[in-house]
Amino acid sequence: MPTIRFPRSFLMASLAVCMTIGSVGVAAACTYIQLKAEDDSYVVGRTMEWGTFDLEPALAIVPRGSKLSAMKMPDGKDGATWSAKYGFTGISLLGRPAYADAINEKGLAGHLLYLPGFADYQTYEPAEAAKSIAPTDFLGYFISQFATVDEVKDALDTVRVVPIVEPALGFPAPVHYVINDPSGAEIVIEYVGGKLTTYTKTVGVMTNSPPYDWHLNNLRNYLNLRAVAWPSVDVDEIDLTPIGAGSGMLGLPGDFTPPSRFVRAVALAQTAPATKGGYDTVREFFNIMDSFNVPLPVVGEKDNPKGFKPLCCSTSTQYTVAFDPANKMMYYHTDDNRTVRSVNLDDIDYDSLNKTVTQRLRTQTEAIVDDVTPKL
Repeated sequence: MPTIRFPRSFLMASLAVCMTIGSVGVAAACTYIQLKAEDDSYVVGRTMEWGTFDLEPALAIVPRGSKLSAMKMPDGKDGATWSAKYGFTGISLLGRPAYADAINEKGLAGHLLYLPGFADYQTYEPAEAAKSIAPTDFLGYFISQFATVDEVKDALDTVRVVPIVEPALGFPAPVHYVINDPSGAEIVIEYVGGKLTTYTKTVGVMTNSPPYDWHLNNLRNYLNLRAVAWPSVDVDEIDLTPIGAGSGMLGLPGDFTPPSRFVRAVALAQTAPATKGGYDTVREFFNIMDSFNVPLPVVGEKDNPKGFKPLCCSTSTQYTVAFDPANKMMYYHTDDNRTVRSVNLDDIDYDSLNKTVTQRLRTQTEAIVDDVTPKL
């Protein structure tokens, strides 16, 4: 068989592509879960992994009636404009009204996660500019306009999500979305092959690429996972018992790739201890999500993309956020301070606000360490 030789230029180009894909995988490794409590309330939330530069996450409170608009269209035309029917609280990135996570006053919540290599948006039509939005405008639009998952589902065809270049990336942000309401209803929304795809039958988990249906099919490879240990087996009168606890989770993938995190998140969420509701469920949420923190080294100062701040801490997980719609609470912790902080959404008076209020998500202070040395 003749030897196939590739030109050096081809090999170097291929290597560059592989390195780019690899760095994206490291940079964006977000994980989302939904937990149900015994009182039928739900806690939803995600980890935000981005190891390339500081996203500068900020707590943002957007008043009811705010005038909002999409990014400029590819031809420079104005995109969609709208007025916020509902006030909402969320996390904005890079000092812009680009929301990665948000919950409105009715309890409708949404999250944006990365979908590199597969997200492919609807074709931009200049005649449809007034109903077109960028991928990063999606949550700001739907969370400010609707109260339930059913309302969102019915309205998806009223706007077009088109490939607007995200300045921080240099290309359209490849993302997908999960939206839920206090009833537990949930919908996953993706744009793949230029078409809108929705999933109303979900498993309360989302990660990154490939698209959602691939992850659901992949779960069928792990039907053996369970919370309790497997029973002993008699082999030629020898009683073989599991070696230690945890045999029910044999085969659980432990790496940080999206398929492995998806399986692990489903397994941990489905086998989590029962919770009563409220902070009891929130505490279990953080117990699970802390196992998805990506402990990868950050980009060095000299390697940081021009114009962006380097990460502050030696981790790619910049923050973890949870929404408790039934109790109108938001919780989060950040890479610089693992203390869980809360926002009482009932205390936000959207009527009295006349502009969006933002504050830095990070405290820029170290977590308090209590000295409990006995006084002998």
